[in-house]
Amino acid sequence: MAKIRINNMMFYGFHGQYEYEREQGQKFYFDVEVTTKSDKVVDSDDMADTINSSAIYSIVKEAVENKKFHVLQALGGHIGDKLIAHSDVVAEVKVTIRKQYVPISGALDFVEVEVIRKAQ
Repeated sequence: MAKIRINNMMFYGFHGQYEYEREQGQKFYFDVEVTTKSDKVVDSDDMADTINSSAIYSIVKEAVENKKFHVLQALGGHIGDKLIAHSDVVAEVKVTIRKQYVPISGALDFVEVEVIRKAQ
């Protein structure tokens, strides 16, 4: 297996439990780790044996900017499913989402969720 990680991607999206969050939007930060089914790409040096990092970025961007989710775990699962469907070399996807502005009365840096999806 081989892993590809893209860390701290920032997109503006309209996700959250409350209607005002889905109307006003805010910045979300994403880390995505994709694990391939084999490490064939290490020896082949062939893009056909992996998933392109720009494809990963585009799939995350499209999901965040063009969909609305109430729960961040659902957004993470959607991204994981899209990445698995995009390439048959993908074995597992881990999506971490950070949201800085949350309706919690207290000091904090951000809320973070993590979702792991595995190919069937």
